[in-house]
This record gives sequence, C-alpha cells and structure tokens, in this order.
Amino acid sequence: MNYPTSPRKMRLLADLIRGMAVENALATLEHHPKHPATPMGKLLKSAINNWEQKNEGTSAADANLVVKTIFVDGARTLRRMRPAPQGRGYRIRKRSNHVTIIVDTKTNEVSKNVYGSNDKASKNNHS
Repeated sequence: MNYPTSPRKMRLLADLIRGMAVENALATLEHHPKHPATPMGKLLKSAINNWEQKNEGTSAADANLVVKTIFVDGARTLRRMRPAPQGRGYRIRKRSNHVTIIVDTKTNEVSKNVYGSNDKASKNNHS
C-alpha cells in the first residue's frame, strides 16, 4: 500500500498489531485514535480476503489467522518549499510509506531457547 503519511506514524500501529489474532487486530484498529488506523484496517481486511482466495474452501473465521509479518518501508517523498524570512526557503518533506502485511494460520510450534545452543551459561552449568 502506498499511503501518504509518514512511515514512523504507521510503524507505531504496525508494532501494535504484530502477532495479534486478526479479529483482535481489526477491533484495535477500528477504535484506535491515530489517523492511519483506518487505512491499516482496510489493508488488513484485504490481506484476509487474499488469504481466503489463496486457500479456497477455507473460512478466515475458522482458521485462527494471525498477523504473522507486518513491516513499513518509506516510499516516495514529495519535496515542497515554504517561504521563510529574508528570502530563504524552508524545505517541506511530505512522506509516504509502503506497508506489507502477511497473515497466516496460528501454528503451535515449540519455541526454541532464546539464547540458542551456544549459550555459555548453559555450557558452564553442564561441565
């Protein structure tokens, strides 16, 4: 999605709904006071519909969908000039962003150790 708001504002919402169940994320975005919440909700609905089209015969309501991946990248920036005192010009940057959302079914995976198998503390405890 190419939406004309700064990426930082959109990232705040993306961080809010990352990993949430789709129904909870939609409810959160519907009642969130920030102005990019409306287009983010539309984008999430579009991702859900795309998932349903890809997985024919499966309903999104029955699949326990979660927001698996969401990230916001910067897009084109419109550069404008504003008159300033003594004949100067101040730059105005009107930013926009690209949002990518991936929804998938919730899987019950066993989470791995955060530190991995090379943790020095666990090696010291076993020796």
